[in-house]
Parts: sequence; C-alpha cells; structure tokens
Amino acid sequence: MTRRRQTPRAARGIQMVELAICMPILLLLFAVTSELGRLYFMNTTLAKGTRLAARYLTTAPLNTNDNAALHYANAKNLVVYGKIAPAGTDPPIVAWLSVSNVAITTQGGTASLPQFVTVQVTGMVFTPMLNLGDMLENPNFSLSVPLSPSTTMRYLITQPLN
Repeated sequence: MTRRRQTPRAARGIQMVELAICMPILLLLFAVTSELGRLYFMNTTLAKGTRLAARYLTTAPLNTNDNAALHYANAKNLVVYGKIAPAGTDPPIVAWLSVSNVAITTQGGTASLPQFVTVQVTGMVFTPMLNLGDMLENPNFSLSVPLSPSTTMRYLITQPLN
C-alpha cells in the first residue's frame, strides 16, 4: 500500500500565494496579446480594402467626370463595405469606417489617363479596450494608434477611351 505524503504545516497555502503572484502577469499578457491581435486584424482588413479598391480603379475607365465620380464612389464602397453596391443595412467591414475616411488620388499623366492610382484610409484610430489614458483620464497615456493604410497601383488603361 502506498502512503499518502502529508504536507508540512508551514507549506500549506503556498500554491495560493504563487497563484496570486502569477495571475496578474498572465492576465496582462493575455490582454496585450488580444489587443495586438485586434490591431493587426483592423490594419490588415483596411489594407485589403484599399488594395481591392485600387485594383478595381486600375481597370476602370476614368475618361469623363461622370465615369470618374461613379468609379470613385464604387471604389470607396469596396473599401468600406467590401462590395460595390451595399444594401442600406450592410455594416462596414471595420467599425466606425465610412466613405468619408477613404481618399483617392491619381498621380502623373492626365486626369483621364493617370499613371498611378492611390487609395488611402484616413482618420481611423485604433483604440484598445483597455486604454490606459481613458482609465487615468489623462490623454498623455493614451494607447491609441492612428491607422492609415494605402495602396498605390499603376493605371492599366494606356489608350484614351472614346
């Protein structure tokens, strides 16, 4: 028969002390990991949206002001909603993102035949759930990170469209 070893009286409760020391560190590591995951997800989602819109605009005919306005609006919808024609109830792919946060610029060439098209998200700020600045009511300790992903692609239509 095996005998059960008895814990000395002085060692009782030591596991609770160890847990009390380690638990805050483990919770902090978990919170930091989850916040970094949220930041990475938000930035990657916005970058994919700008890439999708820039790819769309590289093949869209921008030969008239009406065409340009239509395709720019479609590209902004691609960034915000992930589709060209969103329904009225479709949520944005990232919270608080709107078409006013999307800037489209062209470089080189002419207005109807640019060399490059750039799609950029502006005015987006990642605010963590556990924001130290909000807890202390001091903006100097804020952990908010501005996000402004952009994508530049070469415009693929090289001949004027009639």
